[in-house]
Amino acid sequence: MANRIHPTAIIGDGVELGDDNVIGPYTVIAGPARIGNGNWIGPHVSIGGPAEYLRGAHPVGWEGEVEGPGVVIGDGNKIREFVTVNQGVHEPTRVGDDCYVMGRAHVAHDCTIDDGVILTSAVQVAGHCHVWAGSNIGLGTVVHQRTVIGPGAMVGMGSAIRKEVGAFTITLGNPARTSGINVVGLQRRGCDEDAIAALQGFLTGKDSEVPAGLPDEVAALLKAWADRAPQD
Repeated sequence: MANRIHPTAIIGDGVELGDDNVIGPYTVIAGPARIGNGNWIGPHVSIGGPAEYLRGAHPVGWEGEVEGPGVVIGDGNKIREFVTVNQGVHEPTRVGDDCYVMGRAHVAHDCTIDDGVILTSAVQVAGHCHVWAGSNIGLGTVVHQRTVIGPGAMVGMGSAIRKEVGAFTITLGNPARTSGINVVGLQRRGCDEDAIAALQGFLTGKDSEVPAGLPDEVAALLKAWADRAPQD
Protein backbone atom coordinates (compact mmCIF):
# COMPACT_ATOMS: atom_id res chain seq x y z
CA MET A 1 0.00 0.00 0.00
CA ALA A 2 1.15 3.55 -0.68
CA ASN A 3 2.37 5.87 2.04
CA ARG A 4 0.09 8.72 3.15
CA ILE A 5 2.29 11.78 3.61
CA HIS A 6 0.75 15.12 4.49
CA PRO A 7 1.84 17.88 2.07
CA THR A 8 3.33 19.96 4.91
CA ALA A 9 5.62 17.15 6.05
CA ILE A 10 9.30 17.32 5.07
CA ILE A 11 11.07 14.11 4.03
CA GLY A 12 14.78 14.84 3.62
CA ASP A 13 17.33 13.23 1.33
CA GLY A 14 18.60 9.85 2.45
CA VAL A 15 15.27 8.74 3.93
CA GLU A 16 14.08 5.26 2.97
CA LEU A 17 10.38 4.60 3.52
CA GLY A 18 8.63 1.26 3.40
CA ASP A 19 4.94 0.89 2.61
CA ASP A 20 1.65 1.85 4.26
CA ASN A 21 3.12 4.55 6.51
CA VAL A 22 1.13 7.60 7.69
CA ILE A 23 3.14 10.79 8.18
CA GLY A 24 1.29 13.72 9.68
CA PRO A 25 1.33 17.50 9.21
CA TYR A 26 4.55 19.42 9.84
CA THR A 27 6.57 16.32 10.62
CA VAL A 28 10.26 16.43 9.65
CA ILE A 29 12.22 13.28 8.85
CA ALA A 30 15.91 13.87 8.08
CA GLY A 31 18.30 11.38 6.57
CA PRO A 32 19.98 9.10 6.88
CA ALA A 33 16.90 7.25 8.08
CA ARG A 34 15.25 3.93 7.30
CA ILE A 35 11.61 3.48 8.25
CA GLY A 36 9.77 0.20 7.74
CA ASN A 37 6.12 -0.57 7.02
CA GLY A 38 2.82 0.32 8.60
CA ASN A 39 3.99 3.05 10.96
CA TRP A 40 1.68 5.85 12.13
CA ILE A 41 3.74 9.01 12.62
CA GLY A 42 1.70 11.95 13.86
CA PRO A 43 1.90 15.72 13.46
CA HIS A 44 4.96 17.75 14.46
CA VAL A 45 7.23 14.73 14.92
CA SER A 46 11.00 15.14 14.44
CA ILE A 47 12.95 12.05 13.35
CA GLY A 48 16.63 12.10 12.46
CA GLY A 49 17.49 15.54 13.78
CA PRO A 50 21.06 16.08 14.98
CA ALA A 51 22.13 14.45 18.21
CA GLU A 52 21.94 16.76 21.20
CA TYR A 53 25.67 16.49 21.57
CA LEU A 54 27.75 19.62 22.16
CA ARG A 55 30.70 18.57 20.00
CA GLY A 56 28.57 16.89 17.35
CA ALA A 57 27.74 18.08 13.86
CA HIS A 58 24.41 19.76 13.23
CA PRO A 59 23.59 19.06 9.57
CA VAL A 60 20.50 20.73 8.12
CA GLY A 61 18.76 17.51 7.13
CA TRP A 62 15.58 19.16 5.92
CA GLU A 63 17.64 20.96 3.29
CA GLY A 64 19.34 17.84 1.99
CA GLU A 65 22.42 17.64 4.20
CA VAL A 66 22.94 13.95 5.01
CA GLU A 67 25.49 13.15 7.67
CA GLY A 68 25.86 10.75 10.60
CA PRO A 69 24.67 7.23 11.50
CA GLY A 70 21.01 8.21 11.32
CA VAL A 71 17.88 6.47 12.59
CA VAL A 72 16.37 3.03 11.95
CA ILE A 73 12.69 2.44 12.75
CA GLY A 74 10.93 -0.88 12.24
CA ASP A 75 7.32 -1.80 11.47
CA GLY A 76 3.94 -1.13 13.03
CA ASN A 77 4.92 1.65 15.42
CA LYS A 78 2.68 4.48 16.59
CA ILE A 79 4.66 7.67 17.13
CA ARG A 80 2.50 10.45 18.46
CA GLU A 81 2.53 14.25 18.33
CA PHE A 82 5.71 16.21 19.06
CA VAL A 83 7.89 13.12 19.58
CA THR A 84 11.61 13.58 18.88
CA VAL A 85 13.95 10.77 17.82
CA ASN A 86 17.48 12.10 17.33
CA GLN A 87 20.02 10.41 15.09
CA GLY A 88 23.05 8.69 16.57
CA VAL A 89 26.59 9.89 17.05
CA HIS A 90 28.37 6.52 16.97
CA GLU A 91 25.60 4.20 15.75
CA PRO A 92 22.04 4.56 14.49
CA THR A 93 19.31 5.33 16.99
CA ARG A 94 16.92 2.38 16.73
CA VAL A 95 13.23 1.83 17.40
CA GLY A 96 12.00 -1.74 16.87
CA ASP A 97 8.56 -3.01 15.87
CA ASP A 98 5.13 -2.43 17.44
CA CYS A 99 6.17 0.30 19.85
CA TYR A 100 3.83 3.01 21.10
CA VAL A 101 5.60 6.33 21.66
CA MET A 102 3.20 8.88 23.13
CA GLY A 103 3.14 12.66 22.79
CA ARG A 104 6.23 14.72 23.58
CA ALA A 105 8.41 11.71 24.37
CA HIS A 106 12.09 12.00 23.47
CA VAL A 107 14.50 9.29 22.30
CA ALA A 108 18.05 10.62 22.27
CA HIS A 109 21.08 9.71 20.19
CA ASP A 110 22.47 6.16 20.05
CA CYS A 111 19.49 4.66 21.91
CA THR A 112 17.98 1.26 21.18
CA ILE A 113 14.26 0.80 21.84
CA ASP A 114 13.34 -2.85 21.34
CA ASP A 115 10.05 -4.33 20.12
CA GLY A 116 6.75 -3.71 21.88
CA VAL A 117 7.97 -0.91 24.15
CA ILE A 118 5.54 1.72 25.45
CA LEU A 119 7.00 5.17 26.11
CA THR A 120 4.16 7.20 27.58
CA SER A 121 3.72 10.96 27.34
CA ALA A 122 6.75 13.16 28.09
CA VAL A 123 9.14 10.27 28.80
CA GLN A 124 12.70 11.48 28.23
CA VAL A 125 15.29 8.83 27.31
CA ALA A 126 18.84 10.18 27.28
CA GLY A 127 21.62 9.06 24.98
CA HIS A 128 23.05 5.53 24.70
CA CYS A 129 20.16 3.88 26.60
CA HIS A 130 18.80 0.43 25.83
CA VAL A 131 15.13 -0.23 26.57
CA TRP A 132 14.43 -3.93 26.18
CA ALA A 133 11.33 -5.49 24.64
CA GLY A 134 7.97 -5.17 26.29
CA SER A 135 8.91 -2.47 28.79
CA ASN A 136 6.37 0.16 29.80
CA ILE A 137 7.72 3.51 31.00
CA GLY A 138 5.30 5.75 32.88
CA LEU A 139 4.33 9.37 32.30
CA GLY A 140 7.07 11.95 32.67
CA THR A 141 9.84 9.51 33.55
CA VAL A 142 13.43 10.60 32.90
CA VAL A 143 16.08 8.01 32.05
CA HIS A 144 19.75 8.87 32.61
CA GLN A 145 22.18 8.32 29.75
CA ARG A 146 23.70 4.84 29.29
CA THR A 147 20.97 3.21 31.36
CA VAL A 148 19.48 -0.21 30.60
CA ILE A 149 15.84 -1.07 31.26
CA GLY A 150 15.18 -4.79 31.21
CA PRO A 151 12.53 -6.70 29.25
CA GLY A 152 9.00 -6.49 30.56
CA ALA A 153 9.85 -3.85 33.15
CA MET A 154 7.15 -1.52 34.42
CA VAL A 155 8.41 1.94 35.42
CA GLY A 156 6.04 4.14 37.41
CA MET A 157 5.19 7.67 36.32
CA GLY A 158 7.47 10.53 37.25
CA SER A 159 10.42 8.27 38.04
CA ALA A 160 14.09 9.22 37.77
CA ILE A 161 15.96 6.20 36.42
CA ARG A 162 19.69 6.39 37.10
CA LYS A 163 20.68 2.72 37.20
CA GLU A 164 19.76 -0.56 35.53
CA VAL A 165 16.15 -1.69 35.87
CA GLY A 166 15.76 -5.44 36.11
CA ALA A 167 13.69 -7.67 33.84
CA PHE A 168 9.96 -7.87 34.67
CA THR A 169 10.32 -5.68 37.72
CA ILE A 170 8.22 -2.76 38.96
CA THR A 171 10.33 0.33 39.60
CA LEU A 172 9.28 3.81 40.62
CA GLY A 173 10.24 6.96 42.49
CA ASN A 174 12.98 9.59 42.58
CA PRO A 175 15.48 8.13 43.00
CA ALA A 176 13.83 5.06 41.53
CA ARG A 177 13.64 1.86 43.54
CA THR A 178 12.42 -1.59 42.59
CA SER A 179 9.28 -2.49 44.52
CA GLY A 180 8.35 -5.90 43.13
CA ILE A 181 7.80 -8.20 40.18
CA ASN A 182 5.65 -7.27 37.17
CA VAL A 183 3.22 -10.13 37.71
CA VAL A 184 0.63 -8.71 35.32
CA GLY A 185 3.22 -8.42 32.55
CA LEU A 186 4.25 -12.03 33.06
CA GLN A 187 0.63 -13.23 33.10
CA ARG A 188 -0.03 -11.43 29.82
CA ARG A 189 2.84 -13.38 28.31
CA GLY A 190 1.40 -16.71 29.37
CA CYS A 191 3.08 -17.35 32.71
CA ASP A 192 0.93 -19.17 35.28
CA GLU A 193 1.31 -18.99 39.06
CA ASP A 194 3.86 -21.80 39.17
CA ALA A 195 6.04 -20.19 36.48
CA ILE A 196 5.92 -16.82 38.25
CA ALA A 197 6.84 -18.43 41.56
CA ALA A 198 9.77 -20.22 39.89
CA LEU A 199 10.96 -16.90 38.43
CA GLN A 200 11.10 -15.03 41.72
CA GLY A 201 14.67 -16.05 42.46
CA PHE A 202 15.98 -15.14 39.02
CA LEU A 203 14.18 -11.81 38.81
CA THR A 204 15.34 -10.75 42.27
CA GLY A 205 18.95 -11.70 41.58
CA LYS A 206 19.10 -14.65 43.97
CA ASP A 207 19.36 -17.23 41.15
CA SER A 208 21.56 -16.94 38.07
CA GLU A 209 19.76 -19.51 35.91
CA VAL A 210 16.52 -18.97 34.02
CA PRO A 211 14.09 -21.68 35.22
CA ALA A 212 12.62 -24.24 32.85
CA GLY A 213 9.00 -24.47 31.84
CA LEU A 214 8.43 -20.86 30.77
CA PRO A 215 6.57 -19.73 27.64
CA ASP A 216 8.98 -19.57 24.71
CA GLU A 217 8.85 -15.77 24.35
CA VAL A 218 9.58 -15.17 28.04
CA ALA A 219 12.31 -17.80 28.12
CA ALA A 220 14.05 -16.27 25.08
CA LEU A 221 13.89 -12.75 26.53
CA LEU A 222 15.24 -13.80 29.90
CA LYS A 223 17.99 -15.96 28.39
CA ALA A 224 19.13 -12.96 26.33
CA TRP A 225 18.95 -10.78 29.45
CA ALA A 226 21.03 -13.28 31.44
CA ASP A 227 23.63 -13.48 28.66
CA ARG A 228 23.88 -9.72 28.07
CA ALA A 229 27.29 -8.09 28.04
CA PRO A 230 28.22 -6.22 31.24
CA GLN A 231 27.82 -2.45 31.21
CA ASP A 232 30.88 -0.26 30.83
